[in-house]
Amino acid sequence: MNLAVKTENLKRVFRTKKEAETVALAGVDIEIRPGELFGLLGPNGAGKTTLIKILSTLLLPSSGKAFVDGVDVAAHPEEVRKRINMVSGGEHSGYGILNVRENLWMFSQFYGVPSKLALERIDFMLKKFGLWEFAKTKVGKLSTGMRQKMNIIRGFVPDPKILFLDEPTLGLDVQIAREVRAFIKEWMKEKTDRTLLLTTHYMAEADELCDRVAIIDRGQVLECDTPSALKRKLQQDAIYQLDVDLLTDHLEKFSEIPEVVNFAFEHKHAEEKTVLKIILKDEAGISKVTKLVEHSGSKIRSLSKREPSLEDVFVALVGRGLSENGT
Repeated sequence: MNLAVKTENLKRVFRTKKEAETVALAGVDIEIRPGELFGLLGPNGAGKTTLIKILSTLLLPSSGKAFVDGVDVAAHPEEVRKRINMVSGGEHSGYGILNVRENLWMFSQFYGVPSKLALERIDFMLKKFGLWEFAKTKVGKLSTGMRQKMNIIRGFVPDPKILFLDEPTLGLDVQIAREVRAFIKEWMKEKTDRTLLLTTHYMAEADELCDRVAIIDRGQVLECDTPSALKRKLQQDAIYQLDVDLLTDHLEKFSEIPEVVNFAFEHKHAEEKTVLKIILKDEAGISKVTKLVEHSGSKIRSLSKREPSLEDVFVALVGRGLSENGT
C-alpha cells in the first residue's frame, strides 16, 4: 500500500532580489498513512504552509522529494491534483458575481463531479454548516465566518482522497470552529481510506482531532507521535503556570535556574500581567522561580500545577510558546 504522503529530505529556500536566503523547510521527512488524520503543529513561520503548498503542487521544492499517494508531486503534478483538494484559512476564493451555491457548484465541476451528485453534496453541507438560508447570497455579501464556511465546504464537495486543510479555523469564532472540527471527525469516519493533513497553531485543535502530530519549527520536524505519547514524555517533569504582575525584564534569568527544563511567557498588557509556563525536572525548583519573580519586582497572582499539554511539549522542545512574542 502506498503511503498517503511521504517526503524525503524536503527543502525549500526562498531568495530575494538581494540574494538573501530564507530557509522555509530545512530537510523534512514525514510519512502519513492512508486513513490518517495527521497534524502539523507549529507557530506562524514554522514552514507548515510551505509544506502544504509543495504537497498540493502549488510550489516546487528546492531539493528533496515529495510523494502524494505514491506520485511525485514535482514530476507529475497533474496526477496529484486528481487525488487532492486544499483549503486555507482566511482565503478569499470565490467569485463575487455568483452566489454561494453557484460558486460551490462551479468548483465541483473543476473536479469532474457529476452535477446532480455535486448539488446533493452541496445542499447537504450548506444545511450542515448553517448556510442553507444564504445559498443564494452573493459571496461578496457574506461575513468572514460564513465565507470561510463556504471555503471549507468547497474542499469537501469533490470528496478527495487526500485533503489538505491549512489552518481552516483561523479567525473563526469559537462556535464555528467547533462545528468545523465536528464535521472533520464525521467525514473521516465515513470512509476509512480518507486521509487528511491538518496544519494548525491551535494546540487544543491538534489534540482533539489528530491521530498523530508532527511538531515543526523553523522548517524542521522536531518530534512526531500521537498526542498522548508526546504528552507522556513530559509526565516525569513538573509543569507550573504562574500569573504575575506584568514582568518584562529579567525573563532570561528563569532559564538559568538549574531545575528549569524550559519556560515560555505571554504578556497580557490589557490585564497588566504576564503568564509564565515553567517546566521543571525537580519540583523543588518552584521556590527558586517564585523568589526570582519577587526579586524582579513583580508579584504572583496565581500559581498552579497541571498535567502536560501539547503546548508544554512544544515549550520543552523549542523553548517558547506559540503565543510568545516578547512584547
